Amino acid sequence: MDVLFNSIDVRDLLSSPNIDDVTSPLSAPDLRLLVDRLQLHSVDIKSKVRQYILSHYSDFSTLFSQCSDVVSKSSHISSQLSDLLQLVSDHPIEAQTKAVIDEIVVKSKELKEKRELLGLVDVILELSDGIRFVKDEIKVGRVEKAAVGLTELKAAMMMCNDDETMMCEEEKKKKPLVYGLLKDEWIECFEEMQEVLLQCMDNAVWFEKENNTVHLKYQSSIKGVDGIELYTILKVMDAVGIMDYGLAKVADLMIKNVIAPVVSFRSTIVVEWINQESGNGAEANLKILPSADPNVDSMDGGSMYSVLVDVVKFISKSLCFENSTWMLCFGRLTWPRMSDLIVSNFLSKNVPDDASKLADFQKIVRCTSDFEASLKELMFMASSDERLSKFADNVEVHFASRKKVEILAKARNQLLQSHFRLPEDGTRRNSKVKDDDNAGSSSDLVVDLLFTSERCVVSEAASGLMKLIHGTLKDVCLSSPRVGLEFYHAARDSLLLYEAVIPVKFERQLDSINHSAVLIHNDCHYLSQEILGLAFEYRSDFPASMKELVVFADLAPRFQMLAEEVLQRQIKLVIYNLKQAIDGADGFQNTHQMKQYESAKLSIDQVIFILEKVYIIWHRLLLPSAYKRGMSMVLEAVFSRIANDILLLDDIAAEETLQLQTLIHLLFENLSSLLDSVLAINQTGKLQESPAQTLDDLIPSLRKFRKLADLLDMPLKSITAAWETGELVNHGFKQSEVEDFIRAIFADSPLRKECLRRIESTYY
Repeated sequence: MDVLFNSIDVRDLLSSPNIDDVTSPLSAPDLRLLVDRLQLHSVDIKSKVRQYILSHYSDFSTLFSQCSDVVSKSSHISSQLSDLLQLVSDHPIEAQTKAVIDEIVVKSKELKEKRELLGLVDVILELSDGIRFVKDEIKVGRVEKAAVGLTELKAAMMMCNDDETMMCEEEKKKKPLVYGLLKDEWIECFEEMQEVLLQCMDNAVWFEKENNTVHLKYQSSIKGVDGIELYTILKVMDAVGIMDYGLAKVADLMIKNVIAPVVSFRSTIVVEWINQESGNGAEANLKILPSADPNVDSMDGGSMYSVLVDVVKFISKSLCFENSTWMLCFGRLTWPRMSDLIVSNFLSKNVPDDASKLADFQKIVRCTSDFEASLKELMFMASSDERLSKFADNVEVHFASRKKVEILAKARNQLLQSHFRLPEDGTRRNSKVKDDDNAGSSSDLVVDLLFTSERCVVSEAASGLMKLIHGTLKDVCLSSPRVGLEFYHAARDSLLLYEAVIPVKFERQLDSINHSAVLIHNDCHYLSQEILGLAFEYRSDFPASMKELVVFADLAPRFQMLAEEVLQRQIKLVIYNLKQAIDGADGFQNTHQMKQYESAKLSIDQVIFILEKVYIIWHRLLLPSAYKRGMSMVLEAVFSRIANDILLLDDIAAEETLQLQTLIHLLFENLSSLLDSVLAINQTGKLQESPAQTLDDLIPSLRKFRKLADLLDMPLKSITAAWETGELVNHGFKQSEVEDFIRAIFADSPLRKECLRRIESTYY
């Protein structure tokens, strides 16, 4: 059969099998030859297939026989399956079977639920009997058995703790209603038990004010049942988990009536501890009596701590029966308030006011440490609790904090009480070169600036503040690093208080022209220079660990900026008022008319009045350099504004030029002393690296304003010649201003045209 599976190559059947081009068509002879050879090949294949089948006849016969058997069996199975399906469809037994099974499941479920309900009823009855038993035990006063029953019921009912309340609320929805009823009854029993136990504690421990005595009775009566031991009551409270609640009232009683009087030193006292038998059974009494020795020294706290230890011993032995758990519980209720009382009434009051007394405080530190050790031995406080010792050990910090508060309070009071009054002699203290003799006799409010050769008047607020700062920094040099650091922060904060308080307090004065604003400027300038000098003055004497931490230089720019802000604010106010006064002249138009001239003259008078007022305040108080700069800016604004208004006039009559010239001369006559004051201020004491400034350098518009007064009565040719020579340019005139000025004064003529042409042809 291999011939059937081998491929036939058609080219082998051709007469010439080597054909170069497989795509070229065959000739007719080749096609006929190919057909014949294919037929012969087909006959050969058929012959071989027949021979193969005949040789394997038995195998093929067996295969066909097996296939026939399989077909017959499948037909039989199909007929049987058809009969079965027919039988099932005629008789639906599976439906009956399903119904029986469902009924069995329902009955089983009902049986299980009934068994569970019976079990629940048994549990409910058992719990109900337990609650009834607890109630009966409480009624007859057997609180110990009642406590055991309550505890067992709580475990059986899986009662929630306080921190599991939310979880229980979710589970409560899943539980039956009867559970809630039983829980309510349990809570009712618990509250009844709690009330009974609290009544027992009230009967067992009380304070008698008349004799100043705490009574502790060891046996009490409950609902007519006598002989209930105090130990049993405490044991029951511990069992039901109300020890904190039960001892809270007793703890409060001890704090108010015993511990507070001892700590507050209302009287020198001793503790009398009495155990006695009375008609009502054994008692223990704690009696507080005045000491027989009224001179008992309590400065180190030794007597107070001794009394407190006796009180705690009484509590440990008589009340808590030396039970460490109960003692810790009572300590949790008492110790926080007791320690706060000791801190506020004793330790904080004994913090030294002077650094030299810090060593004396070590006695109190030792007594405090011993006191805490005694309380820990009595299990009154946790072994890790050292709040009193920590406070005592940090006495330096507390001392520094107190001093810091005092320093800041003093600085704040000085600033709030300051009124920025002027020196009584009213003289200006601003000599250019420092004179030690004069400085020694001058007022405290006249100060020398550290980094300039000037002196200025400052307010009592700034002067007092710097005295306080210097005193504080001197204390830093003598203190430990911890104390010194607090003093350093107090000094910085005191300086910042000036920045926070003064601008707000004197806000109204800063919005007007007055001496207070000038003093604030001087203060800030003075403080900025003093701040820069603090590090140079004290750094070498500071504790070594503080030298790299102490920084003041960052505050100096803030005060320098504040000083400049105040000065610029004053300058703007002055310029605004001057412009308002100049506006009243209505641009100096038509001054040849009497009404307009009077209006313009009134404006000039107002300008003079404002400048004289400013001169009186500034020249007296401002630093010479600040006065020179500020007054130059103000005068520049005045002269430039008036000159511009006159140059903007489009028509000036001959008489009007005379009136304008008169007004300008009037202004110069009244401001001559003011101009001289600006020029008189030089920089003596510094190296003269450049020639001294003139008024024309300080006030650029001054020479222009003066030349404008001359131009008002100059002939046209002279004005033209002045322009051509560059004189007017040197005085600050522009070409357009000169041309407009000529057109306003001189009528149109060939000469005016010629002059204007000459001016236009001259460039600079």
